[in-house]
Amino acid sequence: MDHFANQVLGVINGHPEWATLVISLTAFAESFVFLSLLFPGTAILVAAGTLASEGILDTASIVTAGIVGAVLGDSVSFWLGQRFGALLQALWPFRGHPERLERGIDFFERYGGASVFIGRFFGPLRAVVPTAAGMMHMPAWRFYAANILSAVIWAPALVFSGDLLARVLEQENFATKVFCVALVVAAVAAVVYWVRRQFLARQTRRRRLVSGLQVTSIGSMPNYRATISA
Repeated sequence: MDHFANQVLGVINGHPEWATLVISLTAFAESFVFLSLLFPGTAILVAAGTLASEGILDTASIVTAGIVGAVLGDSVSFWLGQRFGALLQALWPFRGHPERLERGIDFFERYGGASVFIGRFFGPLRAVVPTAAGMMHMPAWRFYAANILSAVIWAPALVFSGDLLARVLEQENFATKVFCVALVVAAVAAVVYWVRRQFLARQTRRRRLVSGLQVTSIGSMPNYRATISA
């Protein structure tokens, strides 16, 4: 996987004019249910940020490409869940690992619409949750709101973190490098933690308003868990 990422970055570095297309495809694959586990999209987007810091790539273009690709990847995953439902369990990778799909459904049932936003920032759930949302008939407008908002935060965060990392590594003093890297990691962790807490707290409040429902405002949901476990 690291070798593949290096090859992709080599193509981008050697042909900057292809960067927008490559980054868009990278973000799409990272968010698409059947490619996400195989594609090192996160690493490529961060590395693209380092190339932007060197002036090789245009930051605005690759950020936009990352957002577009991420939105499209989740959208296709959502549509597949809507269209084919539990039939997806017969396809790779769910055929050999049904727990992955079940984990996505569990996460969606627990956090509802917020799960689409939160899942974007957690690799194992990134592409599975949109599929689960489609299977569970989440209203399209709620899905696309969470999908677009999360992509608008996710893609720039990766690209700018790569840009910042490159600038930090340019520092000559080793202690300064270590301190800056630790500071960046702590800041990113704090932001992710805060966003996660805000969405989970909001979802908890909404669940309390509607007793007897596992997920608020989603409507009637078919029970796919029994089918997946069979």
